Amino acid sequence: MKFYNLILVSVSFAISSAYAQDSKKVYTTTSGEIIFSIANITDKGNEQGSILRFSPVFNFQNWVNFDKSEHFGYFTGLSIRNVGFIYDVPANSDVNYNFPNETNVRKKFRTYSLGIPVGVKLGNLDDKFLFVGYELEIPLNYKEKTFVNGDRIDRFNIWFSDRTNTFNHSLMAGVQLPLGATLKFKYYLNNFFNRNFQTTDEQGITIRPYQNFDVNVFYFSLNFGLLKNNHFYYNE
Repeated sequence: MKFYNLILVSVSFAISSAYAQDSKKVYTTTSGEIIFSIANITDKGNEQGSILRFSPVFNFQNWVNFDKSEHFGYFTGLSIRNVGFIYDVPANSDVNYNFPNETNVRKKFRTYSLGIPVGVKLGNLDDKFLFVGYELEIPLNYKEKTFVNGDRIDRFNIWFSDRTNTFNHSLMAGVQLPLGATLKFKYYLNNFFNRNFQTTDEQGITIRPYQNFDVNVFYFSLNFGLLKNNHFYYNE
């Protein structure tokens, strides 16, 4: 956690310094995001795979851009993002506590999160450029769905759930193309779940379903520019 905090403080200081030095150009960009996510999963010490998840809604980000020159700049801002993963759960998994005898159980997990990105841009900032950055995300709403033999038999969502961490940390990299189109890759550094979360199974026994469940989500996304300041990207 100290490592993540050091990254956040260092990059935030760089952004603040750039702003204090009067950037050459300051403007906002607003875009939507279509996300394709998958996860690295270790379940009770065994590496498992996940299924590609498609989430076109509702993902929006607004960047405040500080261009120091034509080829170098910083950005920060706010985002709202729908990120999760799909997992075919083995019968012996602790995550399968409600259906321990079922062998065909699929779970879909997702969070809606508020994000605060900080990063740098390199290239022709009026056309095509590369960017890298860090993003702190705060999960707002957690949803979990359970399917047995293809039929959905359970679904719930919780605001500010204890099932997830208070903060998520991620690294991102991408390339911006003309007219606000962007290809982005993102990797979450910490576990999707709070491993200390406790619940009660059908026999009334208190368990920690995520104690032996490590999940690191990563995704690639297609972003489409909506606004630059208060003008549509496609006016040109």
